[in-house]
Amino acid sequence: MLILASQSASRTAMLSAAGVPFTAETAHADEAAVKEAMAGQPPRDVADALAQLKAMKVSARHPGHLVLGSDSLAVLDDGTILDKPTSREEAFDHLTRMSGKRHDLVSAAVIAENGQPVWRIVDKAKMFVRPLSPAFIDAYLDVEWPAIAGCVGCYRIEGPGVQLFSRVEGSQFTVLGMPLLPVLDYLRTRKVLPA
Repeated sequence: MLILASQSASRTAMLSAAGVPFTAETAHADEAAVKEAMAGQPPRDVADALAQLKAMKVSARHPGHLVLGSDSLAVLDDGTILDKPTSREEAFDHLTRMSGKRHDLVSAAVIAENGQPVWRIVDKAKMFVRPLSPAFIDAYLDVEWPAIAGCVGCYRIEGPGVQLFSRVEGSQFTVLGMPLLPVLDYLRTRKVLPA
């Protein structure tokens, strides 16, 4: 049985919709400490380290099980990594900074077993945000705040957040927070899913 080291609604929905048998458990990982320690490192490395930390923390508590950790980062065109917004005002600022520009959404997944990583993948989607007026951002936040407080980039693309974009290049699953197809391939090699 797979254990998802997350309570993320989008990640649990993806695995459930794909028919993956799993349970979910929060990792209680200190993400801020990892981001601080890795300041200046490539975003893909940071996302990978965060996914690994989550997988390993939960894996240490469940020997013999496969544990899936995942993390996503929104990276502005100047290299700035946006954290999840802590207030409506910060969400407004993030959306204003992304308006009319491209940012990358980097999603990593790591599977651990017996406290050690055994598999990993990092994928990236290119997100093109259309020009957003302050009035649109306010109206959007009226609908989506505080639901998007746990979302990097301040959007749920499976909902009203799709209206922020003129174009998206990359896997829909990566945008939702996990490169699902490679994860499913690995789970088949481990006989968690039928081949």
